[in-house]
Amino acid sequence: MKFIQSAQSAILTWAVQRRLASIEHIRRYPQDAQAQVLTSLLHAARRTEWGRRYGFADAPSAREFARRVPISSYEELYPEIERVLRGETDVLWPGKPAWFAKSSGTTNARSKYIPITRESLHEGHYRAGRDMTALATLYYPEVDILGGKTLSLGGTHGPNPFRPDDAASRVGDVSAVIMQNLPAWAEFVRTPPLELALLDEWEEKIERIARHVLQADVRVLAGVPTWMIVLLRRVVELAGAESIVDVWPNLGLFLHGAVAFGPYRELFRQLIPSPHMHYLEVYNASEGYLALQDEPDSEDLLLLLDHGIYYEFLPPDQWEAAQPQAIGLEQVELGKQYALIISTNAGLWRYKIGDTVRFTSLAPYRIRISGRTKHFLNAFGEEVVVENADAALAAACQATGTTVRDYTAAPIYFAAHDGASRGGHQWLIEFTHPGVDLAHFTTVLDTTLRQLNSDYDAKRHRDIALTPPVVTAVPAGTFEQWLARRGKLGGQHKVPRLSNSREILDELLEQLNN
Repeated sequence: MKFIQSAQSAILTWAVQRRLASIEHIRRYPQDAQAQVLTSLLHAARRTEWGRRYGFADAPSAREFARRVPISSYEELYPEIERVLRGETDVLWPGKPAWFAKSSGTTNARSKYIPITRESLHEGHYRAGRDMTALATLYYPEVDILGGKTLSLGGTHGPNPFRPDDAASRVGDVSAVIMQNLPAWAEFVRTPPLELALLDEWEEKIERIARHVLQADVRVLAGVPTWMIVLLRRVVELAGAESIVDVWPNLGLFLHGAVAFGPYRELFRQLIPSPHMHYLEVYNASEGYLALQDEPDSEDLLLLLDHGIYYEFLPPDQWEAAQPQAIGLEQVELGKQYALIISTNAGLWRYKIGDTVRFTSLAPYRIRISGRTKHFLNAFGEEVVVENADAALAAACQATGTTVRDYTAAPIYFAAHDGASRGGHQWLIEFTHPGVDLAHFTTVLDTTLRQLNSDYDAKRHRDIALTPPVVTAVPAGTFEQWLARRGKLGGQHKVPRLSNSREILDELLEQLNN
């Protein structure tokens, strides 16, 4: 049996390392890769309703494609997506997808349903999974990640509410869709089994998974940091161990995504006190696998340019334009922020995903996720994005020796004596340990934001336009309870970090007072 497992591991290692050449190709020839993707997408969809409407059979150039096809938000594309949900064929992409990724998004409470096609799974999510595995085996051979198990923590799936009688059509978190359809090579190295991984009751899922993996040879963790923390703590508790290293001595890598890792880094160092533990970030959304960390010493993410996604970029001055004008990859500039526009092999055409990125390298094209087009604080012209908030929180945590489990922030208003209006920000923060020096934490948070963001700094000058932030520590479980009340506990769901509305923050405060 050991010989068979060793042979399987050797074959898998050879297979995933073949991807290294493809990664190098998109590093060296990004424009060629993107041109091939666009040509392939247009050819594949030429006979769909969308393709006929916009003349894809003509093989339009990138410029002509941008001229013909409108940029669409989810709401604008939804009429076609709903038809696909209801079972119509050849609407946005050939055929009739069986799977849909369900997401609440991060800017409103309405559920979004993103089609998941066979092409988007195999040419996107799974290809990128092989890429990450190849990079991990290259950089961290001592972990021997294919010699043990990858513990992946994801969501769940259920019937398509638009076709409840069609057992073949399902919706769920993208992580659950990926797990349910994993190819054999990936299923061979992962744990727990699907019957546990896809449980819909999150508390039961954590408990049963923790008990199942106690004796496993876990080498890699994969999932959202917030929920991985909960699982690791329970595993340590059940094992009666000092740390997770005592339970899984071969653990060496955490593949994380969905939320910024900065505020969690120190907490994971405490949970996994091993000098041999490594961390790599992935940018895997419901809409596709967009980027991954391809260098261990840099937090920048390599944009994946041959994974079934064609990219365009929207400068900030076009975000709210009536007819926004996007630019191509060859026109982006270093350090500037752009909203992502994607066309994919799941039938999303010039789709505003809602995320914003900042380019940190143009050769190759590497990015950092900077926030959301509608997920920032700008009630007073301060333009604070999630990237600023996460970095400032990380600095405040380091200065005060604490860690943050979750947070949200929103504007507050004050009326000045002369009738002018001054603003401020209120932060609700769930710390992992009590007794935080809030005064010092707030000072470092504010100071770091001023250093990172010139607009915020200008508004904070002499407190004329913006007063110091107000930080409120909330009890453990506050954010989980808020999500649970909305049926969004676990999986890809999370409380919006920043908002220009006080709706969510006030709901949380009301929850605390009841």
